[in-house]
Amino acid sequence: MAEAHSAVAFSFSITHEGWDVNFDREVLHLVWQSGIRSWKKRFFRFKNNIKTGVYPASLHSLWLTAALVTAIHFVGYKVPFDLVGKVAPYLPGSSITAHLAGSFLVAVLLWLFVIYSIRYTLKLLLMYKGWMYEARGKGSSISSITKFWLAAVKLLSGWSTPMLYSFQGSLPRLPLPSVEDTIQRYLRSVRPLLDDENYARMERHANEFKDGIGVKLQRYLLLKSWWSTNYVSDWWEEYVYLRGRSPLMVNSNFYGIDALLMHPSKIQASRAATIIHSCLQYRRLIERQELEPILVQGLVPLCSWQYERIFNTTRIPGIETDKLVHVQDSKHIVVYHKGRYYKVLIYYKNRILQPCEIERQMQEILDDTSTPCAGEEKLAALTAGERTTWARTRADHFSKGVNRFSLDTVEKAAFVVTLDSIPYEFDPAHPEKLDNYGRILLHGKGHDRWFDKSFTLCIGSNGRIGFNAEHSWADAPVMGHLWEYCVATEAENGYGEDGRTIGTPEFCPAPVRLQWDMSPKCLEAIENSYLVAEKLLNDVELRIYMHNAYGKGFMKLCRVSPDAYIQMALQLAYYRDAGKFSLTYEASMTRLFREGRTETVRPCTIESAAWVKSMEDKSATVEQRYKLLAAATARHQLGYQDAMCGKGIDRHLFCLYVVSKYLEVDSPFLKEVLSEPWRLSTSQTPHGQTSRLDLKKYPNCISAGGGFGPVADDGYGVSYIIAGEDFLFFHISSKISSPETNSARFAVAIETALSDMKNLFTEYKKLQQHKNGSA
Repeated sequence: MAEAHSAVAFSFSITHEGWDVNFDREVLHLVWQSGIRSWKKRFFRFKNNIKTGVYPASLHSLWLTAALVTAIHFVGYKVPFDLVGKVAPYLPGSSITAHLAGSFLVAVLLWLFVIYSIRYTLKLLLMYKGWMYEARGKGSSISSITKFWLAAVKLLSGWSTPMLYSFQGSLPRLPLPSVEDTIQRYLRSVRPLLDDENYARMERHANEFKDGIGVKLQRYLLLKSWWSTNYVSDWWEEYVYLRGRSPLMVNSNFYGIDALLMHPSKIQASRAATIIHSCLQYRRLIERQELEPILVQGLVPLCSWQYERIFNTTRIPGIETDKLVHVQDSKHIVVYHKGRYYKVLIYYKNRILQPCEIERQMQEILDDTSTPCAGEEKLAALTAGERTTWARTRADHFSKGVNRFSLDTVEKAAFVVTLDSIPYEFDPAHPEKLDNYGRILLHGKGHDRWFDKSFTLCIGSNGRIGFNAEHSWADAPVMGHLWEYCVATEAENGYGEDGRTIGTPEFCPAPVRLQWDMSPKCLEAIENSYLVAEKLLNDVELRIYMHNAYGKGFMKLCRVSPDAYIQMALQLAYYRDAGKFSLTYEASMTRLFREGRTETVRPCTIESAAWVKSMEDKSATVEQRYKLLAAATARHQLGYQDAMCGKGIDRHLFCLYVVSKYLEVDSPFLKEVLSEPWRLSTSQTPHGQTSRLDLKKYPNCISAGGGFGPVADDGYGVSYIIAGEDFLFFHISSKISSPETNSARFAVAIETALSDMKNLFTEYKKLQQHKNGSA
């Protein structure tokens, strides 16, 4: 293996015969090529930033404007206010040269004025959110205001093909709701959870806060909303994620799973090479800003800010708070296999290595029979344990020498790849295999994923794939976008008949083993972190339920939002499982605004509680249940729309709480609100974020989504994905130590709830047909 020697660019020594200089031309050439590539990237990044800064115009329009202004001026017509004539006398050179320079300068100023007028007009138009609340689909009509708005947005944004960050400067800021509106929404959300006495108490505390300290806190928050790009995101990242001291594994990181209906290659090295290559192509699209931005309804842009840190990013532990470190470029990945770490180069002559070349690298690692260094096998357990412990261990044992060099190699890698020695299995007849698949991706063995890295790509011995992602740098839809791209690209390119990658390798740089020198105290710290991780992962119960009785197709026939439909099923399932209602969390995105991340939707509403109770009331009629369900889904849809439009509850209250801590004032209301446990935490994994994923052409490219650990010790974590027209996947997690929860039991409750809801719609349809027939 390549670790047997170290490549040195040059060396010199002094002997009695004089100077002795040695250098390696190949290494110096690689250094030269690396420098050229870095400067090229800087140039193209600068060029793309200019293109993005003047969108929706193009740079060609500048030269056209300059030519037009010059022609008009020299023909004898005066440019508005005779600007050229006023500027020319102050410019050096002959009269003609001065007038040419003046024409160009005036053209640039006029061009910039028009462009930025358009950009700010587009920004004002994107502040309008009325379109979100209007019905869409067949037979639906939209208001005249929305029609005018649609035409104006199309006119101002449709000049040229947008780049990834083209709309960033035109996105509006997240609006700050009034304290009164947020309090009203909050009280309405907790009404089904509290009895009359406790609700009256909470209402009293809320009104005291609204009329008291809330006024002062809102003033400070209003100032922050004016000054910062987004009044939530920086505090959310710092206080919710980076200041957390508990382990990232299970508590914060999430996972994504393979497209289960396809298994294009069972050769581990081949599948790993193809997915690695797809990830690197995706990174190049981001670097060049060639990745198409996501447009809602093909028109309204979502913020692309989170894509900046998907690669070359690591969370660095600290004593009190962590920090995210992102390097501009990385020319290698790090691969973990059987307790050993390898540095793998991914470029040759300024091009990404081909899949067939990467496959040879992966195969070389798989064939390596060397043994791990002392402590190397469980090293990543440090990233799975307590953050403060990891920070101290890092400072004491990884701040110098070979350990620092190797750790730096891992942390500056584009991403980490784990080649597991076990298969990732899926068999509909044995659902426990899929459960185990999910557990492997969520936590593995507790020491075989680098949990600090933006994401770790996991490859099973049978060619199945998945990933484990750190959460602070971005939210799950961003990783979902990357995953869809990889799956779609793999389906398009395919493999040879033997399951191997296609092509002939030209150059295959050998993987380099990373070296470590662990002291006894360092080994002790690693083992202690592993024990913490082992205890945590052994307490996780994960159930992945594939629902194939019906899917989105039936829900659309019922004229119900699929998300609202599933959330009502979860409310019914939880009530039957726990015998009560609970505060429920559903993640919604606020990426309609600049640097937006998430907002909380509270699916447990007065309307949903009334419907759930009717389903358990044998005296309730089908018509009564149907009307209550329609009201519940409509209320949920409204809550989701409010959250997307910046009218949520929880992020506003969270920021008010942060301000109160800075001002060192105590608020019993905020303290109680933010201490309420989310016993049912849910999230939908979006699907169809890239136009490359054509399910009609590749119907088996249906992702099974991903999941996360339970948020509360006595609660459930439920992630779901609406996969195509006929499949639903639920990833249900809970803690074994909790007597109140059981993931397998809750999966059955969800299955029953979905069945009962289908029966309700079917019976109501028959009832309506019978009434129409009688009439």
